[in-house]
Amino acid sequence: MIAQTPQPPYYAVIFTSIRTAGDDGYGDMATEMGELAARQNGYLGIESARNETGITVSYWASLEAIKNWKAVSRHQLAQKYGRDKWYESYKVRICLVERDYEF
Repeated sequence: MIAQTPQPPYYAVIFTSIRTAGDDGYGDMATEMGELAARQNGYLGIESARNETGITVSYWASLEAIKNWKAVSRHQLAQKYGRDKWYESYKVRICLVERDYEF
């Protein structure tokens, strides 16, 4: 599903990851994080795809909203689990979306 974002400018957080083998609670936490993120002030939407490499892009109204999301205690726990058991590696990129268009 393609996120229905407002007119730019807004921000995108691109999370690219390589998973470890097995689920070990990952699927449930991913679902919970999606639901929790959607309740945060400044959240605009999310898109995700996974094969050997996973890419999740979340959209936010401001840098402050991104900072606040990163500080949510349950999200911090998910980040810890990610480093400890779910990801071989990951990278986070924060971008300003200046223009978008669609078909």
